[in-house]
Amino acid sequence: MTKNKDCPSAAAVDFQDMFELKSFFPYLVRIYYRAVSESVGAVYSNLYGLSAYEWRTMAVLGPYAALSATEIVEKSSIDKVNVSRAIAKLRERGFLKRDIDGDDRRRSVLRLTESGRTAFYALIPRVREVEAHLLQGMTPKERETLIRLMEKVRNNAGMLKDAS
Repeated sequence: MTKNKDCPSAAAVDFQDMFELKSFFPYLVRIYYRAVSESVGAVYSNLYGLSAYEWRTMAVLGPYAALSATEIVEKSSIDKVNVSRAIAKLRERGFLKRDIDGDDRRRSVLRLTESGRTAFYALIPRVREVEAHLLQGMTPKERETLIRLMEKVRNNAGMLKDAS
């Protein structure tokens, strides 16, 4: 292991400045993410046996007549591998079908089937109910502030990523 000359020794660190995971922002984000995901995930998992990636794929497709797998990746923040797996599972369950694009015969598009749309639309009020419960006790202004602050953090993270 190499020593970093800019890194103080354990003896030189003031106890007040000690690192505590429980107050480390990235850790807290992970804790919040997990609590929120598990709350919403219980709905689509218990009712339809869907994974988070399958649900998100359906949610991205829901408002559109058809999308390519690449478009789902772009709109969902799910990586290609997990989108591919979600598509395969949803097709296997009869919730999704693949067709050839009418305008570009080289392109395949994905559509929710009738049973896929039925499941998706049945889940919307239930996941919205969980969302309302998660945001319970917040005023509309606090909700707007929360979204705005989360956006700032995401933008800052994007700038760090671009800089590296």
